[in-house]
Amino acid sequence: MKKAKTFRPTAFAFPYVGVTIVFVIVPLILVLIYSLIGEDGSFTFNNFIDVFSNPENVNQLFKTVGIAALSTAICLVIAYPVAYILASSPFNKIAILSLLFIIPMWINFMLRIFALKSMLQMIGIGQSYGAAVIGMVYDFFPYMLLPIYTVLSNMDKSYNEASLDLGANGVKTFLKVTLPLSLPGIISGISMMFMPIFSSYSITMAMGDMNTSVIGAKIATLFEQDSYGYGSALSFVLLVIVIAVMLIGSALSGKTSKPIKGGKKDE
Repeated sequence: MKKAKTFRPTAFAFPYVGVTIVFVIVPLILVLIYSLIGEDGSFTFNNFIDVFSNPENVNQLFKTVGIAALSTAICLVIAYPVAYILASSPFNKIAILSLLFIIPMWINFMLRIFALKSMLQMIGIGQSYGAAVIGMVYDFFPYMLLPIYTVLSNMDKSYNEASLDLGANGVKTFLKVTLPLSLPGIISGISMMFMPIFSSYSITMAMGDMNTSVIGAKIATLFEQDSYGYGSALSFVLLVIVIAVMLIGSALSGKTSKPIKGGKKDE
């Protein structure tokens, strides 16, 4: 007798694999190929040498890291208390999240940026470094809030109750229990916000001044000037940095997501 064919759930992964190959892997291969081709069409590593030998690239990379770090820190300081209040409050949290943080994301990205720019100009804040940081915080805030809120809302409340029963006050319970258990959400939020800022040059172009720019703006300029080799090499270096940040964040998130182990009994 013929064996009946069994359906394998892995079949659902085939469309995703196909899309990933066509729209992710193939473009990355093309970027790598362009980065190894000189202006005369020959194979060369000069594009990568130019990336690392040009001090302007290093300077702009540090500017990008500064904008990303400052924007991420501000979002974390604002998002964590908001997520903590939402996760520990009895009211309809999904409605508030949708109304305040998710529905605004349905509006066109550039429309929101120009609306924010107009509002800042009305209160006397023109195009500047501070305005660019405000734009970054405004646009990427939900990416910091939602992971932290998800972790806090799914956290086992028995840990907090046990801490309070053992004599710890609210502050100590937060520092020793809640904050360590919420670290995976914090790391995820930092990764989701920090990495896209490297390429979000439209915000700095719309709201920043001449001294405010991210390295993604230079990559876009190079491609507009038909410097495909140099632009591809810079893009590939930036990709390696982003992947490194992702791996570090994933490793830290894996370490912090381990369950709390009971300590030894006091003798």
